[in-house]
Amino acid sequence: MLRYLDNAENAKGRINENYAREIMELHTMGVGSGYTQEDVQELARILTGVGVNFQPPDPNAPPPPYPPPRAGEGRVGADHIRAGLFEFNPARHDYGVKHFLGHTIEGRGFPEVEQALDIIARHPATATYVSRKIATCFMSDTPPEALVQRMAQSFRTTDGDIVSVLLVMFKSPEFAGSLSAKTKYKDPMQFVLSAVRLAYDTKVILNAGPIMGWLNRLAEGLYNHPTPDGYPMTAAAWNSPGQMATRFEIARQIGSNAGGLFRAPPPDTAERPAFPQIASAFYFNAVQPTLSQATRAALDQAGSPQEWNTLFLSSPEFML
Repeated sequence: MLRYLDNAENAKGRINENYAREIMELHTMGVGSGYTQEDVQELARILTGVGVNFQPPDPNAPPPPYPPPRAGEGRVGADHIRAGLFEFNPARHDYGVKHFLGHTIEGRGFPEVEQALDIIARHPATATYVSRKIATCFMSDTPPEALVQRMAQSFRTTDGDIVSVLLVMFKSPEFAGSLSAKTKYKDPMQFVLSAVRLAYDTKVILNAGPIMGWLNRLAEGLYNHPTPDGYPMTAAAWNSPGQMATRFEIARQIGSNAGGLFRAPPPDTAERPAFPQIASAFYFNAVQPTLSQATRAALDQAGSPQEWNTLFLSSPEFML
């Protein structure tokens, strides 16, 4: 079976614009960044022939040099690329000239794709869009625009070096302020993994099944997002009453009995003893001073270490 990225019909004369639009709208330039409907159509033409092939490679395929192409085919044999599941099938590619984001792209096969991606990556809108995504992930749902623009400038001057962009953010006073203000709400992945790490420190997880189950219950299961935009990074997607109730239950499991995290896989199914170690020296030295009076009062009312763990992992401070 041959499946092409986004849609099997993205071929010469039968272009599908979805994948082209998603590349620019969701992953690089962003909505309203200046690309036109013609740019979407031209990028779709450029991407014709790009896809994934689940069939094993043909052992009878002729080795290079390939026979000359037939009329109207383009350089079919010589242009064919197969690397793992990835395939560029020149028989499906539109070899006509394209006009994309103000650039003329000659029909050359897969090099057109590389040229188009370079154009997109170096577009100023991509620098801003990616920088804002990074700042949103690490800092807050509404990162400071001045910092985003400094990050974007670094993106442009370093030709997209993400390390340089991150350093601009990490060294900024705005980032330091976001750490002290604790303005970034944890998504389910961050909540679950930070709770497990805090509770069980350096103990090696033997069974990741509970973690996968918790993430599924919190609607952020691995590879489960149905659309290509990725899971949201903003608090509004994760702080509903139902979401919070599920978090409290997961906090109870993590803080009480490890939920089977240390049960070895078959044939050795014995569960290794593991007890949460949250009220440690780290907690008293670094965490307790940052807690509100209300959270401290709630923790003081805990009737057992397990209840104390549950209350702490459910606290507003731990959600940030």
